[in-house]
Amino acid sequence: MTSTVADQVRRDVVRGTAGEISEGIRNLISAGALAPGDALPPIRALADDLAVHRNTVAAAYRLLVAAGVVETQGRRGSFVRSIPLLDGEGGSFSPGRVDLASGNPDSALLPDLRAALGRTSYVPRLYGAAATEPLLDSWARSSIEQEVRRPNSITITNGAVDAVERLLTAHLTRGDAVAIEDPCFLASIGTLKANGFRAVPMDIDNSGITPQGLLRALESGVRAVICTPRAHNPTGVSMSADRAAILGSILAKFPHVMVIEDDHFSAVSSNRYYRLAPMSTTRWALVRSVSKFLGPDLRVAVVASDLDTGIRLSTHLRSGANWVSHLQQRLSAELMGDPEVVDGLADARAVYDRRRVILKDALSEHDIVIPDTLDGLNVWVPLNRDSEPVVDRLAERGWLVRDGSQFSATPDRRHRALRVTTSTITSEQAREFASALAEILAST
Repeated sequence: MTSTVADQVRRDVVRGTAGEISEGIRNLISAGALAPGDALPPIRALADDLAVHRNTVAAAYRLLVAAGVVETQGRRGSFVRSIPLLDGEGGSFSPGRVDLASGNPDSALLPDLRAALGRTSYVPRLYGAAATEPLLDSWARSSIEQEVRRPNSITITNGAVDAVERLLTAHLTRGDAVAIEDPCFLASIGTLKANGFRAVPMDIDNSGITPQGLLRALESGVRAVICTPRAHNPTGVSMSADRAAILGSILAKFPHVMVIEDDHFSAVSSNRYYRLAPMSTTRWALVRSVSKFLGPDLRVAVVASDLDTGIRLSTHLRSGANWVSHLQQRLSAELMGDPEVVDGLADARAVYDRRRVILKDALSEHDIVIPDTLDGLNVWVPLNRDSEPVVDRLAERGWLVRDGSQFSATPDRRHRALRVTTSTITSEQAREFASALAEILAST
């Protein structure tokens, strides 16, 4: 491999500068001569082959890493970066098995979008129209401005995942460190991997991110913090008022760190929203999407942010280029302003609350204890053993759940737990599942 790379790079190198070596290797990758996962030559060996100083090759490799085409793996060396395999939410059809793994809302509790489309007052928008639907902008400002209590900009994105990705890439560069909760939302893990950011885990407890976890991440040099203020996925934890105040006082000492709050469950959460970003934070964003309660096919999120961040976001979502569908924006705004839909969301909140409690009570009958601080569509079941065999044995008995290790912020911090989606669970299913889990735990 070394001679092949050196020979082909040498053909394209004139003076052997770091930039020329980097460009030559990138050409090999683009041409398919080097494939994802292929090892690059050791720095010293390639330097000898090209008759340059090893620091020159080291600098070339750093350029390749910064460009996102190469990754380093410590003593194992440098490799052509592979396309990351990312986990996502959603069920998999498996006949004869009960899907408690999907992370989906109950479709029966979502508003009827077909009927709503027939009632909408949407007027077709053409190129040149404002990027943000006025009705949605008005709703966003009335529902958010009292909570952020500072000058802000409203931007509409294609859902929360799109919002978080745009926010990070607007301010950070590949290789920057980002603090995320551990365990963490699957999409956040995927966003960091796909964009070449380095994940720094923050421990969480029943009140949210721990002060020690946040402080360690900040002192390590992270450039951004991503937080779920309530209905954290996968654990269901919501941040308490006292914890938010403590975390805010810590963040106040790091005003340059961007704070992103992903409030994905806002309209059906059982808990109050407590703001994380202190007034001293320069770059901040509160993201509220609608897919968890209006339907996953409505890819709309309202982003309230500082003014500079709003300008950066709008540059990529400007009129005539890449705006969010006005039809989706208008429909979301009309639904959120419809009294019948608002009443339906209150009913959904109560149903989700009841179903989480149904599973919690069923598990407690078998002395399987889970935290009282529950919210969202899932229940987090900590285990005292490796969770992967438990997941496999549950599948053999007809129950699909998520392995807690899938939600680990970094590969070296595997969680021994199960994430069980309760959005559609019945009392009978809860009892049968709890019994099956208890039997499996007793036999291993």
